[in-house]
Amino acid sequence: MFRHQGKSRTLKHNLRIATILSFVAGIVNVTGYLAFKQLTTNVTGHFALFIYDFANFDFWRGTIYFLYIFSFLFGSFLSSFLIEKYRENKRLNVFVLPTVIECLVLISIGVISNFMELEYTNLLICLLLFAMGVQNSFVTKISDAVVRTTHLTGLFTDLGIDLSLLCFPKLANQKKLLKSNIKLRVYIILFFFACGLIGGFLYSEIDLKLNTLIFAALLLLASLFFDDFRSKVIKAKRKYNQKRNI
Repeated sequence: MFRHQGKSRTLKHNLRIATILSFVAGIVNVTGYLAFKQLTTNVTGHFALFIYDFANFDFWRGTIYFLYIFSFLFGSFLSSFLIEKYRENKRLNVFVLPTVIECLVLISIGVISNFMELEYTNLLICLLLFAMGVQNSFVTKISDAVVRTTHLTGLFTDLGIDLSLLCFPKLANQKKLLKSNIKLRVYIILFFFACGLIGGFLYSEIDLKLNTLIFAALLLLASLFFDDFRSKVIKAKRKYNQKRNI
């Protein structure tokens, strides 16, 4: 799920990682909004507000929205930078470090919220956007830009395009690929929605508040370690079978 890249990736790999990461993004999106009344998984709305405030000469408020945008950008930059820096190390899963960074940010916010009153909400929003920038970057690189999990605008656009192409008989030879893409995008949208509901339930009804972020981070870490364990088991089986055939 995390290790396979390029041509070695299959629809199953993309579905697995899309399910997990859209789950995390859905929880972060709802938790961030309930806690801070701001979007914390994408910057489209923040960019519009940034332009609006600058047009009205409200430069200080506009600067805050700029920091939101920059945080997402920096998260994406750092994730990609770390992946490329360690790509030559064949023994290292280059996606571990960005994933761990994202989880540390989410866990830190949840843990700190239990011991002190969170006064610097803009800083926390920046940290959540940074974490989502990290996630969006590494899943984009893993899947060769097939999977996006932190925002839905592009997904609905691509889904609409793929559905329209099914209406043309001359594209019948592409039908299998189109159906695979549609399935993937529907999975991401449904899990983002479902996990937003779960996040809202955990935040409000179970009263986990920002500890809901810890739940999302632990799920992501568990998926990462399970994927690594599964990869080691598969390699061990291959080595065992090779020895038996000698």
